[in-house]
Amino acid sequence: MVNLKEEALKLLKEALDELEAPKGSVLSGIQKLLRVARIIGEENISKWCDIQLGKVDYASPFIDYIDALVASEESKGKKNEERITEGVNRLKRLEELGIKADDVTFLIDEAGGGLAGIDFIEEKYADLVRTKRNNDGQFYKSNLSRRISYVRRAAHDKATNLFNKLAFSETPRSTFDYLREEVDDKLLDLNPELAEKLMVAFKSVSSENPEEWSHALTTCRRLIEGIADELFPPTQETNNGRKLGQAQYINRLWVFMDKAIESESNRKLAKAHIDLLGSYLENIHKLTNKGVHAALRKLEAVKTVFHTYLMLADILDYLKPGEAKLEKPLNIHVATLDELESFLGVSRAVAKEIVKLRVKHSTLTPKALGQIPGIGSKIVAKAEDLFSFEPAK
Repeated sequence: MVNLKEEALKLLKEALDELEAPKGSVLSGIQKLLRVARIIGEENISKWCDIQLGKVDYASPFIDYIDALVASEESKGKKNEERITEGVNRLKRLEELGIKADDVTFLIDEAGGGLAGIDFIEEKYADLVRTKRNNDGQFYKSNLSRRISYVRRAAHDKATNLFNKLAFSETPRSTFDYLREEVDDKLLDLNPELAEKLMVAFKSVSSENPEEWSHALTTCRRLIEGIADELFPPTQETNNGRKLGQAQYINRLWVFMDKAIESESNRKLAKAHIDLLGSYLENIHKLTNKGVHAALRKLEAVKTVFHTYLMLADILDYLKPGEAKLEKPLNIHVATLDELESFLGVSRAVAKEIVKLRVKHSTLTPKALGQIPGIGSKIVAKAEDLFSFEPAK
C-alpha cells in the first residue's frame, strides 16, 4: 500500500529542486506540484497549476473577465446597472476558479505569453535567448522573463508551504486507517502478541493468495478467543445459564461487557457486533475444517478483518493494559513491547513502530530499524548487541 504522505513529500522535494535550480524546469516543478495537490485534495493549488499549464478550461472564463472589464468601463457614467452586475458576476466566477490579482497581471500581458502555458513561455524565452533577440514581434524577452520568475516564485511558495504542512502534520489517511492505527496501538498495550496477530491478518488480506485469506480468517477467530481469555478467563461457573468455559469465548465477552460497560445502549451495540462476528466466524471455521478454501473469497476475508477491527473499537476503551503471558527469547522479531522499550531504552511509541515495521516487512534488519524516527545509530548498535536479527522460527 502506497504511503500517500511519503509519495507527496517525495514529489514536493523534486518540485522544489527544479524550482530552486537556476536552470531547473518551471514546467516540471508545476507538474509535480499539481500531482501532489491532486493526491491530497488541495483544490485551489490544483486549479492554480492548471492555469499556469494553460489548461483550456480556464481560457473562456478569463476572456469573459476581460469582457467584464470592458463592460464596466463602458458602463461608467451610463448607469447601466445590468451590465455592471454581469461584469461583477463574471469577476466572481473567475475568483472561484482560483485566478488571483497577481495572476491577472500576467495573464493579460500578451507580450509575456498571455493565456499560454508555462511550457510554451519557457520555450519561447529560451528561443529568444538562443537567437539573441529581445522580441520576435509578438513576445518580448523581458516580459517572458518576468512571467517565468513570477510563476517560479509562486510555485516555490506553494510547494514549500505544502511540504511544511505535510512534514509536520499527520499522514493523509482514510478513516479506516485512523481506526486501525488506534486499535493497533491500544491492543499493543493490552497484549502485544494479539496485536501482532491482528496486524498480520490485515496484511494477509492484501495478498492474492487464497491460503493467506483463510489464514486471516482463522487468525481473527483465535484473536477473539485470546481477547476473551485476556478479559474474562475460562471458568466452570455459569452466568444466566450461559457456560463460560474455554469454547464459550463469546459468552465470556458478554460477561465482561456486562461488568465493564455502564451504558445499556453501548452494551447492546457492542454485544450485537460480537454476536454477528462470532456467528460468522463459526460458520467460516466449519468451512475451513472441511477444506473448502475455494468458497473463502477475498472479500469475505477482508470483511472479517474489518469487522474484527470494528468490534475491538467497540470495547477497547474498556480494556485494561496487561502484560504478555509468554516469555520470549531476545530475538528482535518476537520481542515484546516491554522488552523493546526497556532493553533499547526507547519510548513506548517508538517500540510500537518497531512492531509495526516488522509486521509490514516480515523480517527486520538493523538498517530498516535505523529508518524509524527516534532511532539513531547508537540504538541500532545496542539492538545488534542485545537482540538476534535471525528470522524467528
